[in-house]
Amino acid sequence: MEPAGRFITFEGIDGAGKSSHIDTLAAAFRRLGETVTVTREPGGTPLAEKIRALLLNDAMDALTESLLVFAGRRDHLRCVIEPALARGEVVLCDRFTDATFAYQGGGRGFDAKVLSILERITQSGIALEPEKMRDPDLTIWFDLPPEMAAARLADARAPDRFESQPAEFFGRVRQGYAERASAAPQRFVRLDAGQPRDAVWSQLTGSLVQRGWLQAGTSDVGASAS
Repeated sequence: MEPAGRFITFEGIDGAGKSSHIDTLAAAFRRLGETVTVTREPGGTPLAEKIRALLLNDAMDALTESLLVFAGRRDHLRCVIEPALARGEVVLCDRFTDATFAYQGGGRGFDAKVLSILERITQSGIALEPEKMRDPDLTIWFDLPPEMAAARLADARAPDRFESQPAEFFGRVRQGYAERASAAPQRFVRLDAGQPRDAVWSQLTGSLVQRGWLQAGTSDVGASAS
């Protein structure tokens, strides 16, 4: 039997502002009586968080990055995402496989065919039929020009190994996201993340209201959130 939950992922380059909306959306779902799991990648489990620390701080090549990302994702799916979906929960995940194709594929220039093989190995045969791969039910893409993202990050914490990359790298990452969105338009919702926060929130909740996943008027929640 198909898991009853909903799997929603949030994607975008560093500085796009996606993370600031996840907790607000989780609160909106909880007000509707939903049980919500909020998680992230890389990370989400004790093992995957250790892998996250390596990815953000230790020098390595694109293949090593990709193998580590998918190793953490496998543990994350087995221990957190699939069990929550089987319980009928809404899972909100800050980044998932689209980020790997955008960052390692687009940003690093790594072979997308190899990433596709790793994707199928990692995301198949956990709670679904052996041949069926776990994909998000919906992916919210916070699209922002790299120059705007860099300006937002300028006064943030000390940058990690990815955040410290030049604008050209993030331009390639953004193109990687665009290619993923073009290949799966039914799954992706693109948001103009350059708009003010309330306007981005309205775009986000509007897309969910259209799907019948939120009630009309939910956008008011974001307007009053800090």
